[in-house]
Amino acid sequence: MRDENRASRQEKIEEAAYAVLEAKGYAGASMLAIAKAARASNETLYNWYADKNGLFKALVLRNAEQVKTLLEDGLRSDRHPLDILRALGPHLLALLVSPRAIQLNRAAAADPTGELGAAISERGREAVGPLIGEVLERARREGALAFDVTGEAVGLYLNLLVGDLQIRRVIGREPPLDVAAINRRAEQAYDRFLRLSSQSAM
Repeated sequence: MRDENRASRQEKIEEAAYAVLEAKGYAGASMLAIAKAARASNETLYNWYADKNGLFKALVLRNAEQVKTLLEDGLRSDRHPLDILRALGPHLLALLVSPRAIQLNRAAAADPTGELGAAISERGREAVGPLIGEVLERARREGALAFDVTGEAVGLYLNLLVGDLQIRRVIGREPPLDVAAINRRAEQAYDRFLRLSSQSAM
């Protein structure tokens, strides 16, 4: 199958997976139901994703792909690490409060097996967190930041950026954020993180 045809079919399958997830929850989102919604064969889904957990891991990975790529490209470049961090904030926050991320997290909260939550953690924070850590460590080596434990510094940044916003979106207590609100919150988080972690005024 040509790459563009496969990509188009995968997009339809993944859109169907979100639709079935919304309608039936993670427990009821069978591979057969998703295949029927996507007008694809059950065999195709199993060949491409192995199983339901593999399919939803692919959804989580696709959701985080832009942020992961931004960090990886930044780390391969000679950009100042604080510039990478500043650029990251709006992208990461937009990802975490996006409708698809909220849908996945709502489904994970209702999934008694814990499989979807584990997939979100593995392909989300556990994949992106170490990359943020590398950016912060580079900034520390260059004298731009001061902290003792990388994991704690990453946690501080994420707490400032996201706080309880995502969970409030998940439970329906916070309306969707527009681009201006996302940019404003990301900039505030960046400024506060620098004030708490910088060796000198930036």
